[in-house]
Amino acid sequence: MPSPFPGMNPYLEHESVWHDFHERYIPAIAEEIGAQVDPRYIVRIDEHVYVREAPDDPRRLVGRSDVLLSRPPTAQDAAAGAALLEPPVEVQLPAVDLERLAYIEILDREDWRLVTVVELLSPSNKASGADRDQYLAKRAQLLSSRVNVVEIDLLRGGPRLPLRDLPPCDYYVLVSRAEQRPRAGVWPVKLRDPLPVAPIPLQPADADARLDLQGVLHRVYDAARYRTYIYLREPQPRLQDEDRAWARQFVPGTTS
Repeated sequence: MPSPFPGMNPYLEHESVWHDFHERYIPAIAEEIGAQVDPRYIVRIDEHVYVREAPDDPRRLVGRSDVLLSRPPTAQDAAAGAALLEPPVEVQLPAVDLERLAYIEILDREDWRLVTVVELLSPSNKASGADRDQYLAKRAQLLSSRVNVVEIDLLRGGPRLPLRDLPPCDYYVLVSRAEQRPRAGVWPVKLRDPLPVAPIPLQPADADARLDLQGVLHRVYDAARYRTYIYLREPQPRLQDEDRAWARQFVPGTTS
């Protein structure tokens, strides 16, 4: 069953839902693009990894995921191994705050050159602080290169990333073609609008892929069975009264 909303479903923006949606939506986008560009291009998923090692420290963007940041061993793992020498003293290590955010890379199959990056923004990319600063630094590096950048913001919350002349909107899709910078195309979207079909630029000699953001959302919504639990909480940020009344007509089990 597809999402009942004509565009972005604001209930997916709640902090208890968003990370799961983000990590499901990115692979679905990669599948949609990959089916169109194979075999000329490689479409793969990578991760930003943010780590905070002490409560008072800012989180650091440590780059791509690797084996050193895999699941930590558990007591069961230890029990399954050889007998361990007991230490004379035990201490408590600080908890490590770890967040992984997936994104998409499109590479030329012949030379594995990075051609396009597709990002789906998360609250940590937008909220003021070290995470935003680090994301903006990476964004600036990409925008100064020959890599195409597609940036998708499906979150009403948080300050917008720097974009001059962006009209009022709730969401947007930015498509920055390397050969056209500093100009870039933007698809501004309001709450009641359907999500667009966005072009995914490749190399200049090749036609764009087409990303049906609304269609992908419907597939993810259905596969994740979001209809069974996301409506237990109000959207976050809360909708204005007029929009809240409009949204309630789409919530399963309500009549107004």
